[in-house]
Parts: sequence; C-alpha cells; structure tokens
Amino acid sequence: MRQNPLRHLLGLIALVTATTAAAYELPARLDDGWPVADAAALGWDTARLDRLSTTLTEESHAGITSVLIAQRGQLIYEAYANGGSRNQLNDMRSATKTVTALLIGAAADRGRINGAQAKVYPWFRDKVRARGLDPRKAAMTLEDLLSMSSAWECDDENSFSSGNEERMYVSEDWTAFALNLPIRGYAPWQKRPPESPYGRAFSYCTAGSFLLGAVVERATGQPLAQFAHDALEQPLGIGQVQWNRSSEGVGMGGGGTRYRTRDVAKLGELLRDAGRWQGRPVISSGWIAAMLTPRAVPRENTEYGYQTWRFRFPVRGHDEWVWAMSGNGGNYVFVAPQFDLVAVITSTSYNTRTAHPRSQALFGDAVLGAMPAPR
Repeated sequence: MRQNPLRHLLGLIALVTATTAAAYELPARLDDGWPVADAAALGWDTARLDRLSTTLTEESHAGITSVLIAQRGQLIYEAYANGGSRNQLNDMRSATKTVTALLIGAAADRGRINGAQAKVYPWFRDKVRARGLDPRKAAMTLEDLLSMSSAWECDDENSFSSGNEERMYVSEDWTAFALNLPIRGYAPWQKRPPESPYGRAFSYCTAGSFLLGAVVERATGQPLAQFAHDALEQPLGIGQVQWNRSSEGVGMGGGGTRYRTRDVAKLGELLRDAGRWQGRPVISSGWIAAMLTPRAVPRENTEYGYQTWRFRFPVRGHDEWVWAMSGNGGNYVFVAPQFDLVAVITSTSYNTRTAHPRSQALFGDAVLGAMPAPR
C-alpha cells in the first residue's frame, strides 16, 4: 500500500514535537536564592526524568500539580502540570505541622521556650485552672504533642474520637477544645506506651499541632504568621505565603498553610542541611536533629519524629529511610539527607484514598529511581 506523504510528514512532526517537549530542561534561574544544576552532569538518569514529565500529563496523575527535585542545595528538576504553576500557592494541608515544629525550635533558639520538655498547660492558665488539673495533663510536655503521643483522647483517624479534628473546627474556641480533651483509654488490642516502640503510643492529633502554634504565639507575643515570617520565611526569601486562623483568631499550626513549590522546598532544605539555608544558619542544628529522631511508630515501615514522618523506600535492592512533610491530598516534601536530596510533590487530590500511595510511588520510582548511584 502506498504511504500518504502528508500523513507521513505530519507523523514525523508529531514525533519530533513530542520528543522535544519531553527533553530534560534545567529549572529556571530566578532571583529566589535557588542555584540551578544540570541533572545529567550530576549523574541523574534524565531519560527517566523525561518520562516523569510525561507521566504528569496522564489521567492517572491528574491531581499532581508540581514536582521539584533539589540535590546538594541546587535545583535540578522542576515541572508543573494539571493547573499548577510556579507562582501558585499550594495548600500543603498537614505539611504545615512540620513548619510549626520548626517554629517551636525557632522560639526555643530565642530563649522563648525551654525546649521540648517544657510543660504545655502553664502557657494557658487563663484557659485552664492549675488547681484540680489532672496530673497526666499537668505532666504533658511539648514533646508529647510534637510526637503525636499525648495522653489526650484525640485521634483524627477515628470519627468517634472526642478529639477528632472535625469536632474542633466547629467549636467556638479551638484552644479550649484541645486543652479540655479527656484522657485517652486503651482497648484490649491497643498497645500502651510502655509496650510501644520508643515508649510512646502514637495517635494522630491535629488539635495537638494547633496547640503547638498557640504556644508559639504566647511564647513570642506575635501572631503565628508574623513569627513564621520573621523567623523562617524572611531568612529563606519566602515572600508569598498564606496562613489560616482558628475561630478565636489563633494561628492554625495544624494545617492549611499555602506555599509556592520552590518555597516549600526551602523548608525541606532546612531539614536536609541541619537548619541551614545556603550555608546560613536559620534553625539550630540541635533542634533539626531532635526533629529527625524517631519518637513513635504509627504503623509498619513508618516512624514519626517531631511533626515529621519517616518512610521506608527500596533503593537499589535495599531499604532506605526518608523523612517527609506530609499533607492531605498527596502533598509531600521528601528529605533524604544521606543522598543530599529534597523533593516536593504537590497535589490537589484531597480526601482521596489513593493520593498518598500515588505520591509516594512517584517519589520512589521516578525520583529515587533516577538518582545517580553512589560513587
């Protein structure tokens, strides 16, 4: 059969266009503090990164709006899809919790908080009387809240829980809601703290993260958003951000903060590089080390530090631990200090069961899979 020359020419044009569109490109050089490096020169599999760019256009990844990779403090890959853009403020949901832990550290660095062992309830004497306070509440520390292992009956994964976050959101006073939560009990199938890894029984509690933000406000005398600007965002060159507030006007340290992709990657860099941004200290290295120390075990192959997750990923035939800021919808900032690596995935697939597995699989396959082998 004779081939149609026009159809053949159009096919070639389409092939060349597709190939050109998929070809690896350096991230844009902007005046935002990020140096840029060539992934190929660093040994990355750029063909795999090309496939990642194509994957983001597929229907199976329709919710993912951006992927960014940085190594050794340099951007090497940046892609936006499905309505995402470089200037979009991404709702990072519970990844905010890690930012709040950084702010606790910043307040401690300034002498406003006496470290993670500081007691919680003395900050709120106007809300809860010390006389008659349950001794288990009186003993509660910031570390209990930071590690999601407080004595409160608070579990966002249990719709029947007294402390479920949805109950807090409809209350008039979120601070009082958290402080007045009942003490938790333990069903026969649940492990008590002495029986649990690291001696802490994990229970995911946004109310506790919110209260950490309230402690920062009381310790610093500033709204949470203002202290975040002064202590974190301005030193990192972050100029656009959106913080939420509670019914009573307290900054929401538990979720919903919006950052641009390049900016939230800078927060990941603080975790990767011991509190430094481009060599300049922003948070003390001791606090970062404390954040990246396992404190509790939420489930198999998962650990938890201070408001920061730790996941296990297969890398070239063996498992590696990777830290992560994590938020509803599949939003992640992955941090692997052993590889000098930070990777951001933003996604709008909120309240979708497959969102987290999809983002984790994308990171494992496309990012860790394209990473150069150690020399």
